[in-house]
Amino acid sequence: MQVIPGSFYQRENVVVVAQELLGKMLFTQFEGAVTGGIIVETEAYAGITDRASHAFGNRRTVRTEVMYAEGGTAYVYLCYGVHSLFNVVTNKKDVPHAVLIRAIKPITGMDTMLRRAGKASIDKDFGNGPGKISKILGIHFSYSGMDLTKKPSGIYGQGIWLEDEGRTVPPEKIVTGQRIGVDYAGKDALLPYRFRIMT
Repeated sequence: MQVIPGSFYQRENVVVVAQELLGKMLFTQFEGAVTGGIIVETEAYAGITDRASHAFGNRRTVRTEVMYAEGGTAYVYLCYGVHSLFNVVTNKKDVPHAVLIRAIKPITGMDTMLRRAGKASIDKDFGNGPGKISKILGIHFSYSGMDLTKKPSGIYGQGIWLEDEGRTVPPEKIVTGQRIGVDYAGKDALLPYRFRIMT
């Protein structure tokens, strides 16, 4: 497997990137433990023109400033004061596109992930939901701004990165739909920007 380079994320079409992230591997290394899984659901957010995006209307705040970074950067924000939600920043610098990772199929570091979730065994919803992903992978909102294109060095290094196994999800296996929880976005809530692998 190869770490996905910045050029993958820095393309113009966030919708294409969101689809092509399906089947890729998302990994973390914190406290000496590597955890990860296959990305199986994503949502695209198209920056300043997308009413569902935190950067709509070119909004720049302490929280959203990282969305204006170069593609391949982590954007992690706190939702409802409880859940850290992990996004991949895409496009060129100063174009605030992002992809929310909504679900993974856990593969690596099961014991660590179960401990973080406070569970004894894996169930069908384990890793299903952006808040759950961050919990089991150890992703905290303070990690916003991390470079996703570099693996941490040594067992005590910390980081988040994505790898490509060469797995391509056939178009007929991708289910497209509306994003979840963005009713406030008016007509943009109807955009077909949510993608998941058919199970």
